[in-house]
Amino acid sequence: MSWDTVNLEWDGEIATITVDRPDRLNAMNTETLDALEAALGEAKDEGARVLILTGAGDKAFVAGADISFMKDLSVADGQAYAEQGHRVTDLLEEFPAPVIAAINGYAFGGGCELALACDLRVASERAVLGQTEIDLGIIPGWGGTQRLSRLVGDELARRLVFFGERVDAQDANEMGLVGEVVAHDQLSSRVMEMAKELEAKPKFAMQAAKESLNQVHEMTLDSGLTYERRIWSSLFGTDDQREGMTAFVEKRDPDFE
Repeated sequence: MSWDTVNLEWDGEIATITVDRPDRLNAMNTETLDALEAALGEAKDEGARVLILTGAGDKAFVAGADISFMKDLSVADGQAYAEQGHRVTDLLEEFPAPVIAAINGYAFGGGCELALACDLRVASERAVLGQTEIDLGIIPGWGGTQRLSRLVGDELARRLVFFGERVDAQDANEMGLVGEVVAHDQLSSRVMEMAKELEAKPKFAMQAAKESLNQVHEMTLDSGLTYERRIWSSLFGTDDQREGMTAFVEKRDPDFE
């Protein structure tokens, strides 16, 4: 399935969503956000076991929100645009399967925020990331002030936001902003390799793992531990649990549905 500015493709149960505005460095306007929201809904409804998010072309993942669109927004329009961006980043964060950001180039502003909402981030050696909004007279508005500090720590997040710094892939890796850096021409194959491995994992256990990990910043430690116990015990009696443990006892590889 495809929209004018977003493509959704399948490889088995692996869904790849590509933001396709290479002439605008895949910058996000309302139409593109609408298409991305629809694509995420489609991937979820079709039961994707892994989701890959990337950008079209050789230069950008998502270079940010479309500044030419934003520059004349009213306060009310800005509020609506922020809410639209939050809906999309929330869908990525809450997607019931692992989401991998394949960062193939520029990931500034809203593009960096899309990557932050993913579970895993793999960057091309050419990638450059940053919350660059301060020099536009605004701040991150799609979750960057919250997710960035949770990922890299408070001091570093403040530096990135206050100075609007752009960091290359290696620096982003060292600060924990991305988990892995690969050669540009190996990005797609490496991300697909990861996706294939995740696709073979037990679906319900993977969903439970993501839900539990997402609670780290939402609950106190005691509440989070209670949540973990409940989710853990609920997996007993599932096909995943029976097959995984039977395969272990029988000294063979599991064959999950």
